[in-house]
Amino acid sequence: MATWKASSSSSSPAASPSRRFIPYRRRTKASPPRRPSSESPPRKMRSIADVMAKSPPVVEQEQDDGYGDVTCEKCDLGERDDELLLCDKCDKGFHMKCLRPIVVRVPVGPWVCVDCSDQRPVRRLSQKKIMHFFRIEKQIDQTERSQLSQESRKHRRRSCSLTVKKRRRKLLPMVPSEDPEQRFAQMGTLASALTALGIKYSDDLTYVPGMAPRSANRSKFEKGGMQVLSKEDLETLELCRAMYRRGECPPLVVVFDPLEGYTVEADGPIKDLTFIAEYTGDVDYLKNRENDDCDSIMTLLLSEDPSKTLVICPDKYGNISRFISGINNHNRFGKKKQNCKCVRYSVNGECRVLLVATRDIAKGERLYYDYNGYEHEYPTHLFL
Repeated sequence: MATWKASSSSSSPAASPSRRFIPYRRRTKASPPRRPSSESPPRKMRSIADVMAKSPPVVEQEQDDGYGDVTCEKCDLGERDDELLLCDKCDKGFHMKCLRPIVVRVPVGPWVCVDCSDQRPVRRLSQKKIMHFFRIEKQIDQTERSQLSQESRKHRRRSCSLTVKKRRRKLLPMVPSEDPEQRFAQMGTLASALTALGIKYSDDLTYVPGMAPRSANRSKFEKGGMQVLSKEDLETLELCRAMYRRGECPPLVVVFDPLEGYTVEADGPIKDLTFIAEYTGDVDYLKNRENDDCDSIMTLLLSEDPSKTLVICPDKYGNISRFISGINNHNRFGKKKQNCKCVRYSVNGECRVLLVATRDIAKGERLYYDYNGYEHEYPTHLFL
């Protein structure tokens, strides 16, 4: 009888312990991703109305930055938020037009309100500190000074005839107060105001590295030319500068008004065409100060090339001219208040800005001039 023998592959595990049965598995390739075919039927899309109808409502949560309910401390209104300034110390809001004095441009950098600011009149300075502040030279004898003043006046009277005086009016030197104590009090008000604003006293133009050099200040670059200061008026200017160095200043005081800020008042009578002061400060190119928040920038040189136009910036150095107020060009009362003007002269080939009285000024009268004497770019419609 025939017998069947199992093959070696079907032997028991005990017979061949070193071999293990591994079933055969077929390796398949991953199917490629489906790509939309132009022949496939288009999918039916739901309209946005159906999606919005079935979607739960979304509640928009406003980000509360803590300043949404800030109002102006002056008018109690929160409108015109683009003109609402926030104090960096007390977080109170103030409209630029509600402040007194008003803020013409949005300040660059930190800003603090009047209550938080240190820009307040400091205590009264002593005579020694005033002399050191203004670098006053040692005063000469009163009798000698009066003699020199009389000689200079006689010399000026003989220098030209009456006909020439009528044809061209000359600058007059300032007449200081006779009382030395009164002069120190006048200079003390100016020193207090400059100290409160962090400004150093300077009775001349300053040229700082990084700004416009002195070589850029040439009257020949003026568009259309600039009037030259006459020899006699130049003598008057040099005389007034010497008087300033001796501590003899015009009869003016700087006072703080809650509506107008710092302003200048006459502490004695001032005659028409009297030299008051020269506008001083840092000389810089206008292109560097287009976004400056300084409210007392004065045009020094108007060049054919706008990139060479120069301005005076009294934010670090200045004198009493920085505090003289401007008139409102948009009402009929502004011109009536004006009692002085700024005039640009060519002095020894350089541009200078002089402030001169345009009529007789009585004691106690505030000084005003037209900020837009040469250019109608300064916003004065909110001036008092």
